[in-house]
Amino acid sequence: MSRRHLPYRRPVLATVAAFAVLAGTAAAAPAAPVAPRTTPVAATPLATLDDTYYQDALGKTGTQLKSALHSIISVQTKISYSQVWDALKNTDQDPANSSNVILLYTGRSEPKSDNGGAVGQWNREHVWAKSHGDFGTSTGPGTDIHHLRPEDVTVNSIRGNKDFDNGGTAVSGAAGNYTDSDSFEPRDAVKGDVARMILYMAVRYEGDDAFADLEPNDQVDNGSAPNIGRLSVLKQWSQEDPPDSFEERRNDVIFDQYQHNRNPFIDHPEWVEAIW
Repeated sequence: MSRRHLPYRRPVLATVAAFAVLAGTAAAAPAAPVAPRTTPVAATPLATLDDTYYQDALGKTGTQLKSALHSIISVQTKISYSQVWDALKNTDQDPANSSNVILLYTGRSEPKSDNGGAVGQWNREHVWAKSHGDFGTSTGPGTDIHHLRPEDVTVNSIRGNKDFDNGGTAVSGAAGNYTDSDSFEPRDAVKGDVARMILYMAVRYEGDDAFADLEPNDQVDNGSAPNIGRLSVLKQWSQEDPPDSFEERRNDVIFDQYQHNRNPFIDHPEWVEAIW
C-alpha cells in the first residue's frame, strides 16, 4: 500500500437537510413499491434539525454520542430488496439528466432503465459489503439505502467484499479507483461519501436487532467478520472530501421519502472525530 494521493479538497457547501414528520413510520417494509415524489424535497436548515431530530445527541461525544445517534436513526421505515431498485433511481438521480443515475465508483451517468446483472448495466452495490457480518440482502442492513448505491456490474464485482484503503493498481473502466488483493480505493470525489456510509452503518447496527454489531476497525482482509477497515483512512477521507450537494440531497430524499432516518455524518461531519 505504498501509493498515496495528495489530499483532495472541495469547498464545504452549506449543510442543509430536509425534515419530515417521523410519527407513524413503520418498522416493516411497505406492501407496495414506494413511489418517488415529483416535487422537490423541501430543505430545512440544520438548526431546525438540531432543535428536533438531533436534540438528544447535541453536546455529547464518544460512546454517549454514538448511543444517542443509534437511538435516533434506528427509528426508520424498512424497504425490501426489490424496492431498492426504484429507490436508487430517485436517490442517485443525475442532477443534469433526470432519466439517469450517477454510478458511485465510475461516476458515469447511466440510464435508470439500464439496471440488472449484465455487463455494462448497473446493479446494487453494498458499500458495507454484505458478507461482513453475513446479513446478505435481508430487510434491514441488506436493504438500507444509506449504504446502497448504483454501480457498474463489472466494477461492483471487482470491489467485491474488499475493505477500503489507499493503494493498488488502477481499476479498468473506472478512472481514479484502485484495488489490490484485500482493499479498494474509490475515486477522490466519493471518498468521503464512502466513509460516511460505512460509519452510518456502524452506528445504526449495534447488534440489538437480530443482526451483527457492525464496527469499523483499522485493518483490511476482515473476511466475514462484522468489521470493515481501514478506520484511520476512512476518517481521513471524510475530512478531505466533505459532504457535497449530491450527498446532501440524497440524505434528504431518504429521510423524506423512504426510510425517514438520516445519515448524521452528512449533517454533522465533525461527529466522525467526536466518536472515533
